[in-house]
Amino acid sequence: MKIVIAGAGEVGSHLAKMLSNESNDITVIDSDQERLEALRTNTDVITVEGNPSAIRTLQEAGAADADLFIAVNPSESQDVNIVSAMLAKKLGSKKATARINNEEYLSYENKYLFTEMGIDLLFYPEKIATGEIIDLLKRTASTDSLDFARGKLQVAVFKLEEESPLIGMNMAEFSNLAAQDGLQFRVVAIARNNETIIPKFDTKFKYHDLVFIISKRDGMDTLMSKYIGKRNIEVNSLMILGGSPIGEMLARQLAKQLDTIKIIEKDREKCMDLSEKLPDNVIVVNGDGRNSDMLLEESIRDFDAFVAVTNNTETNILACVAAKRLGIARTIAEVENLEYIKLAESMGVDAVINKKLITAGRIFKFTLSNKVRFIKYMSGTNAEVLEFIVAPDTKITKLPLKDMNFPRNAIIGGVIRGNESYIAVGDTHIQAYDRVAVFALPEAVKEVDKFFR
Repeated sequence: MKIVIAGAGEVGSHLAKMLSNESNDITVIDSDQERLEALRTNTDVITVEGNPSAIRTLQEAGAADADLFIAVNPSESQDVNIVSAMLAKKLGSKKATARINNEEYLSYENKYLFTEMGIDLLFYPEKIATGEIIDLLKRTASTDSLDFARGKLQVAVFKLEEESPLIGMNMAEFSNLAAQDGLQFRVVAIARNNETIIPKFDTKFKYHDLVFIISKRDGMDTLMSKYIGKRNIEVNSLMILGGSPIGEMLARQLAKQLDTIKIIEKDREKCMDLSEKLPDNVIVVNGDGRNSDMLLEESIRDFDAFVAVTNNTETNILACVAAKRLGIARTIAEVENLEYIKLAESMGVDAVINKKLITAGRIFKFTLSNKVRFIKYMSGTNAEVLEFIVAPDTKITKLPLKDMNFPRNAIIGGVIRGNESYIAVGDTHIQAYDRVAVFALPEAVKEVDKFFR
């Protein structure tokens, strides 16, 4: 697939690296020569220096015969992204997508307007991240989660702590014990020491493993409490470090649901602006949240959860570590340096959000067949969760799963058929129009896609 990426910033560079690993033909446009040189040193891409909204630059980059055009200049360059995506589509790109920073553009009426102009997808990473954080505040026992068919099937990620009954148990023992409780679930992966394992029956669970489980909704609470050793807590009060776009959207969306929300922001002018725009039950405080004494003065111990979404990854991690030590039950950090994600988790941060990974999932869907409903990168692993709609007469419908020779680094976790949901087992026979949840390592995704084409 020929892909043109406009913007060699953090998101664009990450997308270029990820998509080049999938044997795609990647060209990256940017007006900053230094950013292009940095990208060329460790990624097999073609680079074009120039203005991404200039027709000559787009033509030089090959936008006219691109399968996919991605405009991901930094968020302040929203207009450039929209213009370049529109021009690329008019020049001949089969699909075009653009990063934006305006929530208004995502309304139903306006999305239709942009579709008419040729843009297939608008994405606002900060808004997507806000939604992810809200989900994580609802399910405080897990480090990440995902619903299929309005929750009929659920994928959750749990970190095994010292008190977890699973530690030392193997997969077969876990399955046998849980079957006695009538639980229907499947462990689809274990993340351990920078490695993602697709578990076998003799795979043993270890301390600090990240365990990825797909379950029917009515069994998840029992799995959590009896076997994982965790329970959800109710969040009624929230402290947010950082008045960033994510912090502002988070406060606005949760203001009607929570009793108390407090934002700590060190920029005085931004504090004034937030105070005027946000609901009355959102308290905005001017101060440096990296200071534990300051957090204590603002009664951090009275809050159920702490979310750090400043523009500085190190600040977010350290603030969450401090909050955890001060007794906060649930901490979430925005971590933009990919190499820091594991560090944050090892330091005790309950969950991390990364805009690059969120964006990558939305874009990567465009490189697969049109039977993929969505794709998501789960935190703590490089693997992806995909949902396919099964077309008639595709390869996946020919045999039961045990006879399918499905890719070794992928696993089908669950199936939704009409109003019913099922955990996939060896005898499961996929049918046309089923919705299928698949967990796959990056090297297996293209092979998995072939089963559904």
